[in-house]
Amino acid sequence: MNAALDQMDYWDAHALLEWQIELGASDPISEAPINRFEVPKSAPKPAAKAATPPAPVETPEVDPQAEAVAAAKRADSLDALRAEMNAFAHCDLKKGARNLVFCDGDPRARVMVVGEAPGREEDRQGKPFVGRSGQLLDKMFEAIGLSRGADDPASALYITNTLPWAPPQNRDPSNEEVAMLKPFLLRHIELADPKVLVLVGNWSCHALLGKTGITKLRGNWAEVLGRPAMPMTHPAYLLRRPEFKREAWADLLEIQARLRGLS
Repeated sequence: MNAALDQMDYWDAHALLEWQIELGASDPISEAPINRFEVPKSAPKPAAKAATPPAPVETPEVDPQAEAVAAAKRADSLDALRAEMNAFAHCDLKKGARNLVFCDGDPRARVMVVGEAPGREEDRQGKPFVGRSGQLLDKMFEAIGLSRGADDPASALYITNTLPWAPPQNRDPSNEEVAMLKPFLLRHIELADPKVLVLVGNWSCHALLGKTGITKLRGNWAEVLGRPAMPMTHPAYLLRRPEFKREAWADLLEIQARLRGLS
């Protein structure tokens, strides 16, 4: 039989295969017999489904200003406010600063000075107005009987800044940075509760009055959180333009007169 199969050509084999299909042969014969009626000992295990990867967890976006508002509200004292600001992690200025510049002077003082942003020396010491500008500021207020080192609250001065961290390369703060940190500044004023505010420079006016142009704003009383506020030119500007010290002296006399009226 095998010899006969070996002698078949392609077409003979093809005709034989078609004849077997017509007879109903559908499966080839294997080497070993297969019992089609045998029940398998155990059902085959279904193929394991591929594990579905977990859905990515979306991190909610943080609103830094809303976080600052919440942190400021939690503070019920100046020490608590300092701690909240130290823990605030959403301002990039903090990453490049050495120290938090919170305040200097007596928090019981009737006059609270709000500067702009710390400079290099303020960042190093952690206090506002300690460079040449600070020395001039001290002399200016000492001329009307006020000092950050005074023991009597009536003669004392309390000083802070619009921003607690120094911007890199002494650049101006951005509008976003001012808006982000404004809740802390407002809470600082509420907790210190001064009788009079002095807004030194453009950025403190921008933060608390929503206005800029210190040469036009200076000398004109405004109001912040129900308190009288006097805008003044920054001492750094007076060091560059000493001819404007006359105007600064007039502003100081206005502050002195307002304090006398309060007493």
